[in-house]
Amino acid sequence: MRWFMILMAIAANAAHADGAADLKAALERLQEQAPLKATLDANVWRREGEGKEAEEINGQASVGIEDGARGMQLNYSRDMLTRLEAEAVAQARNPNAKTPTLTASRDFNPTELRPMVSAAATLAQQLEKAVFKAEKADTFQGKPARMLTYAQGLDVMSDRQRKYVKDFDGSITIWIGADGTPLGSRLVQNYSGRAFWVISFSGKSEEQSTYSLAGKRLVTTRLESRCNSAGAGEKSEFKTIKTLQLLP
Repeated sequence: MRWFMILMAIAANAAHADGAADLKAALERLQEQAPLKATLDANVWRREGEGKEAEEINGQASVGIEDGARGMQLNYSRDMLTRLEAEAVAQARNPNAKTPTLTASRDFNPTELRPMVSAAATLAQQLEKAVFKAEKADTFQGKPARMLTYAQGLDVMSDRQRKYVKDFDGSITIWIGADGTPLGSRLVQNYSGRAFWVISFSGKSEEQSTYSLAGKRLVTTRLESRCNSAGAGEKSEFKTIKTLQLLP
């Protein structure tokens, strides 16, 4: 019986290793930068402060994306440009003016676009310092999938950040298909700490992604980001939903 239990444990560990290996192989083969054409929509909600003094903003912006041999190009519609110009003028006249389109369009910088159009590279980077924990059979959007879980530690932060963060708990959950192709993922990070001895802070961030294939390129078709934080007597929350629609 003892040997049987040992063999079962070895078999379970081998199965777990297969899922992680399949994912790693998939991330390596799905980084082909084939030409890509798509539209990206960003919807942003932000809230700063509490009670009557809280400031809230809702924003929406869209952009066309073409990624190919010449690099990535963004195409803004005439309507978008008009709205951006109007909000810039309003803000110049009144620093407190609402700028929902400008706020949402900040998600179109290269750093924010990379997870959408180069999802495999982004996932591989997130897993570099993550520790594999478990694999189990599950479903994703009603279809059979394998669910892999990883843990993150303080080493994902810079030396300067680690000076202030005292408690950190990070986890990555990835759903993969039979061949290891990522179907979706969830990244959750909880943190708390103290800065300058007197200012305590805490927060939680979460990202949920849905993936698709554009040829041999893994892309994120939906990314929902949430974050809430508190510190120095202030509270802030934000939620961003970005959707990528592939075009012929």
